[in-house]
Amino acid sequence: MKHPVLPPTKHKPRPYLGPSADKVLALRKQFLNPGIFLYYKKPLMLVDGKYQYVWDENGRRYLDGLGGIVTVSVGHCHPDVVEAARRQNETLQHSSTIYLHPNITQYAQKLASKMPGDLKVCYFVNSGSEANDLALLMARAYTGNYDVIALRNAYHGGNAGTMGVTAHSTWKFNVPHSFGVHHAAMPDLYRGPYGRNEPDAGKKYAADVKELISFATSGQVAGFIAESIQGVGGVVVFPDGYLKHTYEHVRAVGGVCIADEVQAGFGRTGTHFWGFETQGVIPDIVTIAKGIGNGCPLAAVVTTPKIASVLAKRIHFNTFGGNPVVCATGKAVLEVIEREKLQQNALAVGNYIFAGLKKLKAKHSLIGDVRGKGLMLGIELVKDRATKEPAKAECAQVVEIARAMGLLIGKGGLHGSVIRFAPPMCITRADADFMLAVFELAFSAL
Repeated sequence: MKHPVLPPTKHKPRPYLGPSADKVLALRKQFLNPGIFLYYKKPLMLVDGKYQYVWDENGRRYLDGLGGIVTVSVGHCHPDVVEAARRQNETLQHSSTIYLHPNITQYAQKLASKMPGDLKVCYFVNSGSEANDLALLMARAYTGNYDVIALRNAYHGGNAGTMGVTAHSTWKFNVPHSFGVHHAAMPDLYRGPYGRNEPDAGKKYAADVKELISFATSGQVAGFIAESIQGVGGVVVFPDGYLKHTYEHVRAVGGVCIADEVQAGFGRTGTHFWGFETQGVIPDIVTIAKGIGNGCPLAAVVTTPKIASVLAKRIHFNTFGGNPVVCATGKAVLEVIEREKLQQNALAVGNYIFAGLKKLKAKHSLIGDVRGKGLMLGIELVKDRATKEPAKAECAQVVEIARAMGLLIGKGGLHGSVIRFAPPMCITRADADFMLAVFELAFSAL
């Protein structure tokens, strides 16, 4: 099979005149915390980006199949997003929320219009970790309870509070915030006890949450938090009805339901704008980050007026939340998604890729499972389909081979054996063909 070639692009990156990758790596080792990990055996340095493509310091182009870790939603350096930030940067770069500014209110109105039900009140912060931390605070303040139920294999952030609800050993430190947190069984249709041939899988997995409420918390629950599709956990898509039944159990004892949309939101699933909508539910609190700002430090918590009012009991403040530049950026992102019909593109191209991955699975026994929705896709690799032994080393090899051919992808899952693909939503069918050709060669090589 001939080496695949990236589709043509009109963008010409500027010549890079900065320090070499080796020099940057040496400085990084000297001055940056060693806990900040790098991808690839030979670290990759990116210096330019346009839409779905990025370039290294030598001018080599790559298809960004991970969207800067599911962050670049409408494409790198989208001209409309860049222009919105430039205009605001030239007038006022910072204005605290103790003053009025039109950007934050106009953006909040636009964002709230995308939400169902009574989810109409926004609170802007800087990251997904901060958003989830604030959502937990709201749930505890509103209910008067402390205990929280999360899912095994979940990832909700890197600060102490969100690490408490994270249940993934790769990312979790022994933080005191784990006190009062209970982790329910992950509703995994591939590895769990109930598979795709079980019509009541969603209801049966939700029963574990009901048991935790009864026996671990004595019915005193502040809330339940879950990613609408587990991202870092390996693109785990919940069975139909899972969130519906879980929400019923939680609300029956007065708890609130938190949907972490950091990776699944903004039309990425294709069929719906929010991941929780694929489960037919409306949460009480929604947390959003990453794709909300297309790479700028912006995140949000959206909830009901009743729950939001608990913060008014104390003086609560965020210095950079609602910054006029990032709010202008966030509003531009929403407008681009609508104008360029990127949700519809995520569905069409995502379905095309999914069909291609299913064909690859039929040819390569290394592929144990293919799953996902829209442009949030996962390929779980196994050494043996019968035992489902994770193929961690092989997954790492595929990631390296893909990089060598010009495709950047991610890996995740509890065992590090799931290939993650979540590109900018402007990806084309020609890009999809390139990606599938790369995977064909990579799996054949193994």
